[in-house]
Amino acid sequence: MPDTPDLRLSPARSGSVLGFDFGLKRLGIAVGTLDLGLAHPLETIASEINAIRFERIAALIGEWQPVLLVVGMPHHDDGTPHEFAPTCLRFAHRLKGRFGLPVAWVDERYSSATASMALNQSGVRGRKQKPMLDQVAAQQILQQYFDESESAHELA
Repeated sequence: MPDTPDLRLSPARSGSVLGFDFGLKRLGIAVGTLDLGLAHPLETIASEINAIRFERIAALIGEWQPVLLVVGMPHHDDGTPHEFAPTCLRFAHRLKGRFGLPVAWVDERYSSATASMALNQSGVRGRKQKPMLDQVAAQQILQQYFDESESAHELA
């Protein structure tokens, strides 16, 4: 994976956390709290323009006052980093640099497929999934962080 040491995060024991499913066209965002360890879909930013994305992220950070940010890093089925991983890592480093918050990453393998299955089970199918798929994938990523925080890695 990225040039990141295998560090176990020890963030604050309470407070909100924002999770991100990074994509070139859309950015899914979820929110949860360390207290409850439950993630919820929040929104999808449907813009490829970084200035628009970071402006909206800044507003969400102002609103939710998170103590931690979590980014999904893509991997292949065999566990090797996906070709898109360096782009996600660059996004994670930009988050850390711009907002001065700790950033963790988790393996996001299958998050979009799991999100699609969850939406199917709730009756949202086909094209109707598009506006919410990324935020539900971000929810999956953030919930994975809560469920398996020992498998999360802090950015160096």
